[in-house]
Amino acid sequence: MLWMYLGFITLVLILLALDLGVFHRHAHVISVRESLGWSAFWIALGLLFSGFIYLGYNNHWAGLGLTPDIMASKPVEVEGVGLVYNNGSQATLKYITGYLVEKSLAVDNIFVIAMIFSYFAVPAMYQHRVLFWGIVGALVMRGVMIAIGVELIHRFEWIIYVFGGFLVVTGIRMLFAGESHSTPDRNPLVKLARRLMPITERYHGQHFFVRGGSAASHEPPVPGAEAETDAVADTAKAGALMATPLLLALIMIEFTDLIFAVDSIPAIFAITADPFLVFTSNVFAILGLRSLYFALAGMIDKFHYVKVALSFVLILVGVKMLTHVRLKALLGENFNLYLLAAVLTILALGIVASILRPAKKE
Repeated sequence: MLWMYLGFITLVLILLALDLGVFHRHAHVISVRESLGWSAFWIALGLLFSGFIYLGYNNHWAGLGLTPDIMASKPVEVEGVGLVYNNGSQATLKYITGYLVEKSLAVDNIFVIAMIFSYFAVPAMYQHRVLFWGIVGALVMRGVMIAIGVELIHRFEWIIYVFGGFLVVTGIRMLFAGESHSTPDRNPLVKLARRLMPITERYHGQHFFVRGGSAASHEPPVPGAEAETDAVADTAKAGALMATPLLLALIMIEFTDLIFAVDSIPAIFAITADPFLVFTSNVFAILGLRSLYFALAGMIDKFHYVKVALSFVLILVGVKMLTHVRLKALLGENFNLYLLAAVLTILALGIVASILRPAKKE
């Protein structure tokens, strides 16, 4: 099983290297047309991987499908193989459902990313670089959280009910909570970064760090940074390492993804506890977040009911997690198919409602 994870991680690293080192080697403004093309590419790649899931779990490559899964309808004894918890069709359905749920929840992250970029006045041509490294950090954090979550579920099966209750409460809070207007500068990590190192007043290209006394930047000053200009000038000696505002934006994006992962990781466990399915569906959902941001950033205000739909998705998967034993007995092995249909219906209703009842302009 280890070589399966290593092979998948190698594939992801190759894709990321091609993305930043070849296709986006030079900083430029990502157009809507380009972002739609990349979004289609990442979605197609994620769906194509379901073919590998089907073949791998049908033939039990490296033990795929043999890992205990409390969300499986019923393990089947196969001669010469042992207990099979997920065959090809079951694993594919769970992968696609998990991918869709994680992709949907990632949309809510786009609203926050747009706010962060707006607050720090990040130039459009540098936003892709920030998102790229933000995604890399998110993949590492989620990998660790998934590993911990799987271990907890295998050791303490009752914790699945804790996750379910948490998702229901989170969904209800999201449904009735107003818009957040928190200021990124009040974030403790941003405050800590400002205390630990001097921050330049302006951007220096797409660099996260520069040396004090380096060539002056022609970028406009970052809002809110003017008050700290003198302090920066006093502490930054020639040749001293200084952070740019681009690093602060990256820190905020990493922090917000960590917060969103607290919701999304339990949500995938409502569908399957198979670690390979959880990890791969999460990775492919996150990989396309950059291009999805550039495709939707200018239209997020038009889909104001999508946030409401995501609240109901969280409540739905939480209830499913709390009642998974009864649902398996009542609906049989296709109960994940019903969950997939319900999630698609909720998201479609949110999009249609946003189109039919546009938000009122303030």
